[in-house]
Amino acid sequence: MPEALVIVDFQNDFTPPRGALAVPEGDAIADHVNELAASGRFDLVVATRDWHPPDHGSFKEHGGTWPVHCVQGTEGAELHPDLAREQVHVVLDKGQDPQTEGYSAFERPELGALLRERGIDSLTIVGLATDYCVRNTALDALEQGFEVTVPAHAVRGVDADDSRRALDEIRTRGGRVA
Repeated sequence: MPEALVIVDFQNDFTPPRGALAVPEGDAIADHVNELAASGRFDLVVATRDWHPPDHGSFKEHGGTWPVHCVQGTEGAELHPDLAREQVHVVLDKGQDPQTEGYSAFERPELGALLRERGIDSLTIVGLATDYCVRNTALDALEQGFEVTVPAHAVRGVDADDSRRALDEIRTRGGRVA
């Protein structure tokens, strides 16, 4: 069964110590993610990035919830330096529409189309943050008919309770949390 690894938003602004919106222990997933990417088990490895315009609606200064983060072309928006980029086949940007949160990697049709073109039907989803972008990406993948596994050791969330609820929701909707 063709399988893809989807690395969600493992970016500088989401990781300590200097990230604008650092997820607690977000940098701790690097070894787990790299081990999965290098395992040879995946037909495709995709990394997503929040890639917001400076006027993104999710920013507090524009009426949103979050501090400015992952602005297109900034160091904060780049993939984390500990990610083994040579293992990543495709980088897909999301969150470019100033009017949407951009939580799901499936918000634009490119990811679904790419996976279907490659005959992928099973996804392992890792990254940041469990309670936002990982959750939404996993739920949208399930809705689109993909099998989904989320390895708990390779994700981190903003809030521990919300992250547990997100993983429970993924299980309830038919995903696997390993």
